[in-house]
Amino acid sequence: MHTTFAGKRIVLGVTGSIAAFKVAGWVSNLTKEEARVAVIMTDSACRFVAPLTFAALSGERVHTSLFTQEGAEAIAHIQLAREADLVVIAPATAQTIARLAHGLADDLLSCTVLATRAKVLICPAMNAQMYSHPAVQENIEKLKGYGYQILTPESGRMACREEGVGRLPEWEQAREVMLQILAVPDLAGEKILITAGPTREPLDPARFLSNRSSGKMGYSLARTARRRGAEVTLISGPTALACPPDVCCVRVETAREMGEAVLAHCQQATVIVKAAAVADFRPVTMCAEKVKKEQADLQLPLEQTTDILKELGKLKKKTGFLLVGFAAESQNHTAEGEKKLKNKNLDLIAINDIGSANTGFEVDTNQVTLLDKEGISSLPLVSKEQTADLIWDHVVQMLEKRNKE
Repeated sequence: MHTTFAGKRIVLGVTGSIAAFKVAGWVSNLTKEEARVAVIMTDSACRFVAPLTFAALSGERVHTSLFTQEGAEAIAHIQLAREADLVVIAPATAQTIARLAHGLADDLLSCTVLATRAKVLICPAMNAQMYSHPAVQENIEKLKGYGYQILTPESGRMACREEGVGRLPEWEQAREVMLQILAVPDLAGEKILITAGPTREPLDPARFLSNRSSGKMGYSLARTARRRGAEVTLISGPTALACPPDVCCVRVETAREMGEAVLAHCQQATVIVKAAAVADFRPVTMCAEKVKKEQADLQLPLEQTTDILKELGKLKKKTGFLLVGFAAESQNHTAEGEKKLKNKNLDLIAINDIGSANTGFEVDTNQVTLLDKEGISSLPLVSKEQTADLIWDHVVQMLEKRNKE
């Protein structure tokens, strides 16, 4: 199984901060995602975490000195600089930030940064008063001017028992920034509208009709599209998921609310992906008060909700967006997909088997079949995030073909 980090050479500089222990987890996660991690530690960093820890987690020798005898013929800082796909400095202390801002080259890490042509991500971590000091802020601005990216620290309680901005962010946030730096921006300039999650159709103030959709597929599509440079709007039904970074999130509850939100945003979109599991039916009436068990009518009259995807299919010719639908099927998968592709005037449909333990609702993996007017292609069983990237690969090809016509 391949990931976005797979085969990438990440040079990770660790400097002298108590937050260095958190970065050990970053190295572990990077190696799990098949990155090749070369760790450079400053002398001060070695006082907080032993180099052996990072060596064990990365599976590679840790670099600590410009003047080591081991492999001296390779010139460590030049080799590391040349091999790097991305250089990350985490945690970055005030001292290291000052050193880099003034172009000093007095240790292995600073020499490597000066010598590399790879992107550089700086992750400051320090006491809140230190971080807010004008000298530190001026140095950070210098680094931005050099083209380095800065991961803004979080606010919270620190090891010094003070509250404020200066905490090293958690892995999930750092991971997203790294992947965005490494991604090819092949969706730049596209305005993408994505729907995700279920809808809830209320019966009374306590009960509703819904489905098992977790929203994971739609959120993965939004996250990966943003990484690849798109401007993304995500219209989401009720989920437990956090909005992906730099994505405009619109929260809705019912199918009617989702339909209204989609129609309000579709005119600006160049690509629309309907990954939400919108309720097909809703109760004819909603009771204003909770229905007591002994008073309940066990027959529940239902009415159809508006078919949002079909409405978009009617609008497509006028607005010109590329329309992608999803078909969650338990039988006759291809036949049902072909029917929806034609009847709803879609450009592409992703069909997945909700009856499988690995591709149904609420799981982290998926295996979809893509169907368009050109033919059919089956994607492998991978994570939903990887599935999203494979779908975007197909969409990019469709957009490129359209632009040539």
